[in-house]
Amino acid sequence: MAKTFYIETFGCQMNVHDSEKVAGKLLSSGYRQVETADEADLVLYNTCSIREKAAQKVFTRLNEYKRARGAGKLFGVIGCVAQQEGEKIFEAAPHVSLVAGSASYSRFSDLLVQLESGNRRVTGLSLDTDATFETDFTHRDNPFRAYITIIEGCDKHCAYCVVPFTRGRERSRTSQNVLEEARKLADAGYSEIQLLGQNVNSYRDPSPAAVSFANLLGKVAEIPGIRRVRFTTSHPRDFTRDIVHAIESHPALCNQVHLPVQSGSTEVLRRMRRDYTREEYLERIRWMRESKRPISISTDIIVGFPGETEHDFEQTMDLLFEVGYHSIFSFQYSPRPNTESLAFEDTIPKEEKGRRLRILQERQRSMQIERNQRLVGTEQEVLIEGRNNREEDGRRQWKGRTVQNMVLNFTVPDELACGVAAGQYMHVRVTSAGPNSLVGVATRGDEACVSWPPSMMRPAPENVFHVLS
Repeated sequence: MAKTFYIETFGCQMNVHDSEKVAGKLLSSGYRQVETADEADLVLYNTCSIREKAAQKVFTRLNEYKRARGAGKLFGVIGCVAQQEGEKIFEAAPHVSLVAGSASYSRFSDLLVQLESGNRRVTGLSLDTDATFETDFTHRDNPFRAYITIIEGCDKHCAYCVVPFTRGRERSRTSQNVLEEARKLADAGYSEIQLLGQNVNSYRDPSPAAVSFANLLGKVAEIPGIRRVRFTTSHPRDFTRDIVHAIESHPALCNQVHLPVQSGSTEVLRRMRRDYTREEYLERIRWMRESKRPISISTDIIVGFPGETEHDFEQTMDLLFEVGYHSIFSFQYSPRPNTESLAFEDTIPKEEKGRRLRILQERQRSMQIERNQRLVGTEQEVLIEGRNNREEDGRRQWKGRTVQNMVLNFTVPDELACGVAAGQYMHVRVTSAGPNSLVGVATRGDEACVSWPPSMMRPAPENVFHVLS
C-alpha cells in the first residue's frame, strides 16, 4: 500500500506554490496525498516566518499532533521557519524528523530516502540555488490557475524582514525558461498565470536577451490561451512606469497591483530601510491613477514599528485617504530573528499597537464598503473558482474573481446554467456589495468558454492543500 502524506501551508502564494512542488516530489516517489493529518504517514507543515504569529502557528500544530503520533507517523517542518530555526526545531519538537528550507525542494526525493532508511534528523538547509527553479516535478493544485516563480530571494534587507535569511539572495530565471513554462501551462489548459517573487518586479533576466520585467509581462500576456496574468509582490523601489504601460497595452495583464507601502511616514520608512520616501511612493501611485485602464491597488501596512509616533501613524492614516486602496493587509510590528530592528528600542506598548491597528482596519473597512458600493450595477468578468455553500433566491451560488481580484459570489439563471463549471469565464452583474466581496447574477457566458475543449473542464482535485494565512 502506498505511503500517504498531508501538507498544511501557512503564508503567501509562494508557499502555496512550494507545497505544489513538494507534493509533486512525493507523488513521483510513490506517496498518495490525503486530506487530514490523521490519515497521513508523513505530515508536513510548510511554514511562514514573516510574522511572529504565523511562526507560532507551526509549533501549535506540532503540539496538537504530538499525542496523535502513531506507529510510523513522521512529521516534517519545511519552508521559511525551517530555514530560520534550522536544527533547533529538533530540540523544540523532538517528534519532528525532517527540517528543510525552500531551496531543497528539487532534491526532496533524496531527503525521503533518508527518512525511509530510518534517519530521524533529516535536514535540507543549504541555500545553494542551482536547482531552485526546476519545475518539472510540480503537482498543480488548481486546474485552471497556475503559479510561476520568476525570482527567488531578496537583497533589500528591510530592518524588520527575515526573508533574506530564509530565502537567500535574489536570483532570477531566464526569460526563455519562464516563457517555456508559461506556454506549457497554456497548452495544458491553464488560462490564468500568476508570476511570483518576494520582489517580483526586481526581476533581472540573467540571459543575454536581458528582457525587462515589463517586457516579460507583455510576452507572457501574448501567449495564446492565457487569458489573465497577475504578478506579486512588487517592491516600490523597483516599480517603474513601463509596468503601467504594459498593463495599458496588454488586456490579458490584470489591472491590479499589490504595492506594499508599510508606512505613510518617510521617517518610519527610513528606519525600516525601505529605500523610498512617501513622496516617491505616491509618485508611483500617480502613474497608476493616470493610466488609461483603472488599476486597483492593494498594499501591506505595519503599525507600531519602533519609534513610530502618533504623527507618523496619522501620516499612514492620511495615506489611506490619498491612495484609496482597494484592500490592505495590516499587521502589528513583531520582532523577527536576525533582523536589524531587533536592536531598536521598542517602546510602543502592545495595547497601543493594537489600538492603532483597529483604527486603521476600521477606517479601511468603511472605505472598502463605500468603494465596493460604487460597483453595484456594473458588469464584471469573473473566472469561476467553484461552488459556494450559500444560496440566494433558492439557487446555490458560484464563486469567482474579477480581473481586479475582487471575490464575486453569484447565481446563474436557469437559461445560462447548462455546462457552467470551475475554470470558465462568465459576465456577472453586481447587485450588492460588502467590505470584502461582491454579490451578483450572471448575465451571459463567455465565447471563450464554449470554444474550450471538454478536456480543459477538469474538476478540482480531490486532495487539496490546506492553507492558513
